[in-house]
Amino acid sequence: MTGIRELAQRLNLSIGTVSRALNGKPDVNEETRKRVSDAAAAMGYVPNQAGRALRKGATGIVGFMMQTGSQITGEGDVFFMSVFDGVQTVFARHKLDLVALLCSSEEDPDAYMQRVVARGFADALIISATKRHDHRIDFLHSRKIPFIALGRSETDVGHPWLDLDFEGMAETGVSRLVAKGHRRIGIFAPLDDTNLGFVFIDAYRKRLESHGIAFDPDLIFRAHPNERGGHDIAHAIAAMPEGQRPTGFLLTNEAMTLGFYNGLYEVGLPPGEKLAIIGRDSPQAHFLLPKLTSFHLSLRDLGISLAESLLASMPEYAEMYPYGTVREIVPLELLEGDSDAMCADQAGP
Repeated sequence: MTGIRELAQRLNLSIGTVSRALNGKPDVNEETRKRVSDAAAAMGYVPNQAGRALRKGATGIVGFMMQTGSQITGEGDVFFMSVFDGVQTVFARHKLDLVALLCSSEEDPDAYMQRVVARGFADALIISATKRHDHRIDFLHSRKIPFIALGRSETDVGHPWLDLDFEGMAETGVSRLVAKGHRRIGIFAPLDDTNLGFVFIDAYRKRLESHGIAFDPDLIFRAHPNERGGHDIAHAIAAMPEGQRPTGFLLTNEAMTLGFYNGLYEVGLPPGEKLAIIGRDSPQAHFLLPKLTSFHLSLRDLGISLAESLLASMPEYAEMYPYGTVREIVPLELLEGDSDAMCADQAGP
């Protein structure tokens, strides 16, 4: 790879003259500018983007931090890829680039974040999988780095965030199943302290109580948010005494549904026949039988809102996106299917 020093030596010009010619400065005559441009193309010169970014005080990059690993994403993550498409749609308007920052499941997210920030890699950050108490939020705020969180947290520095309406999913899902006679309604919750688990369980408990149903902690099934986790929950349900099993189930993670369906068929509890299910919509769910009753949202639109809300918090873009500090719960639409068609008296072996 040819550098600017080699290019200057080849042309017998100073590095400053070559740099000004390449950057279109007016104090370089047209003949010299063309000579430098032609030589750069012939020699395969590539500008040092890091150096340019340092001089400009910006990288043109926004990082999206997410954790990876088989226990987190399973065989793939359609959710984030669809969100990325919406985010980059907005960033492309401003010649910004989205870069996924992949934190291994074996690394501490706080340490990873500190390393990324120390390198000055990005102008702003998007964080996801927010914890109940999330040190990343305090850290980014203390460093005055623009950021937005995909998910709420008890850690609150007045930062922008977007989150899915987990309360609405609990309220609508529980009420729909109760209307069909179900009183033992199981739910999924993460194994760790991801905040969505706390939000959903709290809303689930309140909705049960509003229907006069006592909260039973044995009906909370904790697993990894992937197909294996869904499969494990199905087998855990089958291992329970018949009268203690849930007859209805709310599954808030879209990646788990395939494993949950397969597991239920394996243990002789066919979905929609022996267990009523309400889940999250995904491209894979469209091929399930019975058709999944599910909560749907446009992930691409979520990504667009995420990017615009981040830019609204950055002074150089705030005039174009005059939204202020965005803190929004994103509603989901219930799509009717057959997976929750059964009534409670149809449950069992």
